Amino acid sequence: MATQKSGKPGLDSVLAAGVAFTAGVLTTLTARRRRRKGSRRHPEEALGTGEFRAALVDYQRLQLGLLERAIDDPELAQVLSTFEVESPTHLRQHLFANALYSNALFGFRVGVATLEELHGHLRVLCRSALFRRYWESTRPHRASLKDDSEEGRIGRMVDNLIRDLDEADTDEWWVVGEPPVE
Repeated sequence: MATQKSGKPGLDSVLAAGVAFTAGVLTTLTARRRRRKGSRRHPEEALGTGEFRAALVDYQRLQLGLLERAIDDPELAQVLSTFEVESPTHLRQHLFANALYSNALFGFRVGVATLEELHGHLRVLCRSALFRRYWESTRPHRASLKDDSEEGRIGRMVDNLIRDLDEADTDEWWVVGEPPVE
């Protein structure tokens, strides 16, 4: 005689499904937690290159939008004023210099520009007395950068470019400074 099944799952089946579901949820939560923990240290590794670049583009777009608003509105610009400025015009110039530097750095980070091209672009910026004034007034902000960080190395590259341009004995500014080795 064959045993008939009523079509209703037995208690064992329900328990097995529940255990499998719980294990799946726990595995997913653990993986997300590890990814979030890792993202604090290495966002590109945690997100993957494509996701990291997309996040970087979104972040840069937001950052430049905020800078644009601050440049257009002196009251908002005062929020970003963490250095001595003589006038609202001076502050807007600092914010614009920051936007130019951030844009050049962003181009390098997403691969639009090589390190050598970034060096050339920054050499042009360093010729501007207003950019140099911005750079000097933000020196304390860069003091906390780790020496081996990307932004720390690029900051030193700008410092070296300014020094090299000051010490150059040629009017051919476009050849001043040693291009970095990638």
